[in-house]
Amino acid sequence: MKNFKYVIERCEDTGFYVGYVPDFPGAHSQAETKEELQHNMREVIELLLLDD
Repeated sequence: MKNFKYVIERCEDTGFYVGYVPDFPGAHSQAETKEELQHNMREVIELLLLDD
């Protein structure tokens, strides 16, 4: 399985964590915790890879 690195930022307005893969359009998500974001990002990347 390929590895993808993603960027995590924290939204000042909501306090949520936002993650995205810079070179993978559409690969982004948000969550209240880093653990939840990690799960979400894994799921988003898997779904986008299925579309290819």
